[in-house]
Amino acid sequence: MRRLVDSKLKLAIVLIILVFITGIIGFRFLYDYSWVDALYMTIITISTVGYGEVQPMGAYGKIFTSIFIISGLFIFGFGLSTITEHILNKNNIGNLKRNKMKKRIDSFKDHIIVCGYGQNGKEAVQKLVDYRKDFVIIDENEEVFHGIGAEKLNYIVGNATEDEVLETAGIERASTLICTLPRDADNLFIVLSARQLNKELKIISRATEENSYKKLKLAGADNVIMPDRIGGSHMASLVVVPDLVEFLDNLSVSGKHDSINVEQIPFSKVCSDGREKTIAETDIRKNTGCSIIGYKSPLGTYVVNPEPSLKLEKNSKLIMIGRPEQIDSLKRFYSV
Repeated sequence: MRRLVDSKLKLAIVLIILVFITGIIGFRFLYDYSWVDALYMTIITISTVGYGEVQPMGAYGKIFTSIFIISGLFIFGFGLSTITEHILNKNNIGNLKRNKMKKRIDSFKDHIIVCGYGQNGKEAVQKLVDYRKDFVIIDENEEVFHGIGAEKLNYIVGNATEDEVLETAGIERASTLICTLPRDADNLFIVLSARQLNKELKIISRATEENSYKKLKLAGADNVIMPDRIGGSHMASLVVVPDLVEFLDNLSVSGKHDSINVEQIPFSKVCSDGREKTIAETDIRKNTGCSIIGYKSPLGTYVVNPEPSLKLEKNSKLIMIGRPEQIDSLKRFYSV
């Protein structure tokens, strides 16, 4: 549909230009007008304002002018209506989309804000889509949002380093901020601003340079990810322990149903009554088929492959592993 509208607009512009060229050349050489007089006659003929001719016309001149007036009126009318329709539709559709998107964003709470929609940003957004999380993307370049599936995205066109833009994205109500901009200085500035606007916000930032890691942590980032370091380590691991790496690569945390899945579940879901229990007392394996491979304490320490006798504390989390159908069973049983 959009291509059809663009083609119609291009056709209208070309036809209008051709009308002007035809009129100017015709009056210039049929009547030996000067270029200025030919342009003048073309304009008053198409606009039908009723001014007199620059000089009297003969029979052939009147025939040319009559044909030119009729064809010019139709073509010029078509061109103007097409251009006007395009401008009005573009503005109206754009305003309606922006207003609708703003209402959705204003209704979000505990959502995720993704700053930057480059390669890392798109991968982060895909994960959030798989997990059906509410999110808002911020990027200066509106063109990155054009394409397949873009109509399903909630985004703001603006500079994420500006407090007003972060506030429009609902930074005060958000639960998490992900900074994926290519320049560490921009990510650092966003982290500083976001931490001031929301003290409880979880902030995850990308870093390119080694010396940016500590700066981002000091600025308030909870986690700092260095894609280049991860990529290099991953490639080296494929040489040293290839089978292990391939197995880990098959551990999907995206909610897809074509591989093994890993999921986390909070204490409040496992022990809905608030009473602390041991892992054995929860019967998670019996109820869902999933196995517990990790435990995160309220203080943030991890226990790998915890013992059945380990007591689950409030505000702790369990890391589960299982086949897709077992993960689905886990989500249903505990309403994750």
